[in-house]
Amino acid sequence: MHADLLFTGGPVLTPEGRTATAVAVTGDRITAVGHQEVHELAGPRTEVVDLAGRLLLPGFQDAHVHPVPAGLELAQCDLTGARTADETLAAVRAYADAHPGREWITGGGWSMEAFAGGTPTKELLDAVVPDRPVYLPNRDHHGAWVNSRALALAGITRGTPDPADGRIDRDAAGEPSGTLQEGAMRLVGRLTPPATQADRVAALLHAQRHLHALGITAWQDALVGEFLGMDDPSQAYLAAARDGSLTARVVGALWWDRERGAEQIPELLERREALKQSRHGRFRAGSVKLMLDGVAETGTAALLEPYLDRCGCATANRGTSFLDPEQLPKYVTELDALGFQCHFHALGDRAVRDALDAIEAARGVNGPSDTRPHLAHLQVVQPSDVPRFARLGAVANIQPLWAAHEPQMDELTIPFLGPERAAWQYPFGALLRSGARLAAGSDWPVSSPDPLHGIHVAVNRVAPGGGDTPVFLPAERIGLAEAFTAYTAGSAYANHLDDTGEVRVGALADLIVLDRDPFDGPAGAIADTRVAQTYVGGARVYAAHEA
Repeated sequence: MHADLLFTGGPVLTPEGRTATAVAVTGDRITAVGHQEVHELAGPRTEVVDLAGRLLLPGFQDAHVHPVPAGLELAQCDLTGARTADETLAAVRAYADAHPGREWITGGGWSMEAFAGGTPTKELLDAVVPDRPVYLPNRDHHGAWVNSRALALAGITRGTPDPADGRIDRDAAGEPSGTLQEGAMRLVGRLTPPATQADRVAALLHAQRHLHALGITAWQDALVGEFLGMDDPSQAYLAAARDGSLTARVVGALWWDRERGAEQIPELLERREALKQSRHGRFRAGSVKLMLDGVAETGTAALLEPYLDRCGCATANRGTSFLDPEQLPKYVTELDALGFQCHFHALGDRAVRDALDAIEAARGVNGPSDTRPHLAHLQVVQPSDVPRFARLGAVANIQPLWAAHEPQMDELTIPFLGPERAAWQYPFGALLRSGARLAAGSDWPVSSPDPLHGIHVAVNRVAPGGGDTPVFLPAERIGLAEAFTAYTAGSAYANHLDDTGEVRVGALADLIVLDRDPFDGPAGAIADTRVAQTYVGGARVYAAHEA
């Protein structure tokens, strides 16, 4: 039986290494992996792809990403390219001028390090958009910048109390200064015009094109539900799955409402069943997203010991736990018993420990299971907790791009953690050495979704283009093969996509061709690598020469 597709003439990354030079695909599956003997499967209708020395490997998978909000943001006031306060304000002004009919100015992606203390003021926005409300989440989407008009519409004054899960930043006189952290974002975000279903589908397909161009063939959407003004993307996924325009394989993590408790579990069951019965194509939702804490830059990541102030003295702040640590084990045990995967946002060391404690409780009650819980972000991890990942079967879901020296790390994080805790950040090497399984993701639009940039940082612990920047915690670097595995087989495991993530006979033909073999070049040039072609189930969904 002749193959439909034959790759030849270059190295192939298999689970054993670069051990093959030819791969045959028939239908949507890999049917042969080897060398010259595979060429015998070529027939008159076989499409032959000459790798010409370029690397063929499994498709990348992003284990923690938000494509629909990213796509919507790209279509609005996109601030991700601005690096300074002046550039950011110029971009806001330009967008407002270009869209005079917009009732609200929305979008986001601004960098905290562009502004003193990471908290720009409402007066800055008032100067460029005085007549309309503005609501712009920052790059990490745990805070939002608003102008005076937006604050007035929301009724936020100096007398407005902070919500239980957030903070209204204030000036020296106690007046709202223009930034809202965590749950306080909802006070304004709920007033912004909702996206339409057509908007969400267009955003999804825009994001999918971008992700395919980066070699991403599958992902886990880390927030399927409504949260702080963000729309539920599930119906957009279903619409695209039904009409076949969803070419990626997608797992949805259903949002755990952090203002409620176990009473929502029956609703999550109903949603899972409804989405399963409505399934057409490549979308399913068997995961639950539990956000345990915030982010270190705003002092909301949950820590075991207090944050420091600018003088290096301990404060009273240990961050925010969005879910009651005493109730969390009960929630996780019940979810695990029902076959749900738990997908934790756990950034500070207290949040990491709470998640591991909850998984351990579930294991104790339910016994071993194949639910594959995973902890995303893992910025600060107590060394004593590192071995628990392997012992409990908890996947370490890393976002490698963040593990480098850059202003947000050096100016807004390290000084407030202190040297000991700063050395516990993003312990990729320690986790691997302990036997933990790594998956990888981007958290896009928080940071770039480019896996090759993430792999560059995982290997070098220096940002792409970092030049002479010092290596960030060099003992936590991992090898190139290990980084590729995290973005392929590791994320496929976290996504329960067991017939993907590897080049082997019988696996689905989700494959990518790079423009070179990065194993043959210096580690400092990994980020220069580009994706030449992307295939899902043997069908080409991206080609650089056609883009």
